[in-house]
Amino acid sequence: MKIRIYSDTKIYIACPANIATGGPELLHQLANHFVKDLNVKTFMYYYGFNNKKFKSSVHPEYTIYNLPYVLEIPEKDDIDKNIFIVPEIQKSLSLLTNYKKIRKGVWLLSVDNYYLSKLKKTDFFFKRAVNKISKMIAQKTVLDFDINSQKVLDKLILKYNYKNDPLLKQAEFYMTNSYRGLKWFSDLQPLYYLSEYVNESFFETKTDLSKKENIVVYNPNKGFVFTRKIISTAKDVKFVALVNMSRKEVIQTLQKAKVYIDFGNHPGKDRLPREAAILGCCVITGKRGSAAFFEDVPIPDEYKFDDKEENIPKIIDRIKDCFDNFDERYKDFEYYREFIKKEPSKFIDDLRKIFIKVEK
Repeated sequence: MKIRIYSDTKIYIACPANIATGGPELLHQLANHFVKDLNVKTFMYYYGFNNKKFKSSVHPEYTIYNLPYVLEIPEKDDIDKNIFIVPEIQKSLSLLTNYKKIRKGVWLLSVDNYYLSKLKKTDFFFKRAVNKISKMIAQKTVLDFDINSQKVLDKLILKYNYKNDPLLKQAEFYMTNSYRGLKWFSDLQPLYYLSEYVNESFFETKTDLSKKENIVVYNPNKGFVFTRKIISTAKDVKFVALVNMSRKEVIQTLQKAKVYIDFGNHPGKDRLPREAAILGCCVITGKRGSAAFFEDVPIPDEYKFDDKEENIPKIIDRIKDCFDNFDERYKDFEYYREFIKKEPSKFIDDLRKIFIKVEK
């Protein structure tokens, strides 16, 4: 079943105001393709705008799309020929209850973030409070507690069953950007696959492989509890954290490095591993989240490791192998790079499989 778009249909896409992260970028890409490829009148619906802090609800990074926007859907547009699409986080889902007749859809950009966005102050209160106080007093945490850990996620999954979520039930159709999401949210129907892509400017960025250095790059916001153990063990390896860097500096760092590691939770199809691959890095990941699915992260099995301490020597050996035999190891990611380059055209093809323009 395809979602019908009529000649006078308007599409509204919910997005948090003044935030530039992976999720909002995907939402802007979606709106842009509705306009460019399906010729549909499409508006960004920015919520949570603070007019005392910002002059405009549009983040500077997204002005290039030149998309029209609203701060709420006009009452006259709450009709069944129009469509309202929101991402999976709770603040966005709650917007669905404000409208009665407009057709509603959810784009499930992440499995993990759906659950993490349901987190209440009472969840893991003691551990979070202790770490917050210790960080204020001693500038460090005293408990080894990671809010993004598998243990935390497992507890949230048990507590919040998506099948019983009244907000999700408000929607008439669902989309997911990963094969992991297709499997996880299989009880939501109709459920479509619509995976995003990295910014196409990466494909135009030229990387001189001869200038690559024996450097491992990592994101300290992703799986750092385990990554820290690797760093402390591999004393002779240079690790560089992608922190306090501009977008340009992140790109330059990835262009210089031979290896990118990511032992995070991979809540959806994370962008950094793909960006790193396009910029010439060998990519080593864990097996959590979407990384466990070859369809989402199609790299050879020997570059994926369970984040267990007994695997740390193997991970370090793999890193050093990439250093010492970079020209050969680089070739191991040819399929991954081609896969990434095809994602923009696949996105448009999949969008056309979900939505169809008809005359009413």
